[in-house]
Amino acid sequence: MLITVADLQLDPVEFDEHFSPDAIDYSPDIRQVGVLDTKGRADLIEEHRGHKQVVPDIRVRGDYAGRFEVPCARCVEPVEHPLEGSFDLLYRPIRVDAGAAERAISTSETEIGYYNGDGLVLEDVLREQVLLSLPEKTLCRADCKGLCPGCGRNLNIEQCSCESTQVDPRWSALSDLRSKIKS
Repeated sequence: MLITVADLQLDPVEFDEHFSPDAIDYSPDIRQVGVLDTKGRADLIEEHRGHKQVVPDIRVRGDYAGRFEVPCARCVEPVEHPLEGSFDLLYRPIRVDAGAAERAISTSETEIGYYNGDGLVLEDVLREQVLLSLPEKTLCRADCKGLCPGCGRNLNIEQCSCESTQVDPRWSALSDLRSKIKS
């Protein structure tokens, strides 16, 4: 759904959207399970920056809810995460803050996003919110045994016959040094 400045100049845009699992591309490892629901409002905020210079900022407020699957960091089995969240975001045109010289920005300016062209795509806003809401590292359970580094079997499901004390040959020099120190 495209939210344009032209539409916002007439009236605020109310949205109540339901996105199917294939509507938004998050990443190859993140899968949306079921519908992602979102409801909210977009407003135009005109920022006056001096004589006849008006910047059309877009403020988007809303809520979202959906279920997602991400792979376990150890065994790569899918782990479901139900997500619910709210957002209140401000976007301004991408080139409006570009200046010839570098300058320090305030803390409040770090909270501003940028849109390109005539408006903002709601799906992009939701993608960002979902990615920020998911945990950085996911485990299927706290005691996940992961995958065998030798054969790749899931050690939570089955045992393997690989040697459990495989040593990386790059560490052999340290092993030799340890032997010399002991003797």
